Amino acid sequence: MLEVKEKQEKAPCNPEDYELCKHFIKAFQIIGKKWNGLIISSLCDTEDMRFKDLARCIEACSDRVLVERVKELERDQIVRRTVDDKTGIISYGLTEKGAELKPVFDQVHHWADKWA
Repeated sequence: MLEVKEKQEKAPCNPEDYELCKHFIKAFQIIGKKWNGLIISSLCDTEDMRFKDLARCIEACSDRVLVERVKELERDQIVRRTVDDKTGIISYGLTEKGAELKPVFDQVHHWADKWA
C-alpha cells in the first residue's frame, strides 16, 4: 500500500524532461494537425498527385486550408512540389522522409478498420 501512495505523490511525468518525447511531440504536431494525416495518407497511395486530385480526396477541406497545409508539409520536408518543365503542371508527392510514414499510416488504417 505504501508503494502506491509514493507513486501518487510523485510529480507527473514532464515530457520536456525526455529528449525522445520532444521528437514524439513534434511528430504528432505534424501528422496530428487537421488534414495533414489525410494529405499524407492520400499521397502514400500514389506516386504524384495534382492539387485538384488531392482536393478531391479531401473534399471537406477548403482549397485555401489545403494549400496552407501542403505548404507546411513542404516546409517540414514531408511533401515535395514538382513542376513539369514541359507542361508547367504542378504535382505533389512524398519526399523520402514522408514516404517513411507509409507503414505508420498502413498500421493506422488497419487499426481504424478494426476499432474505429
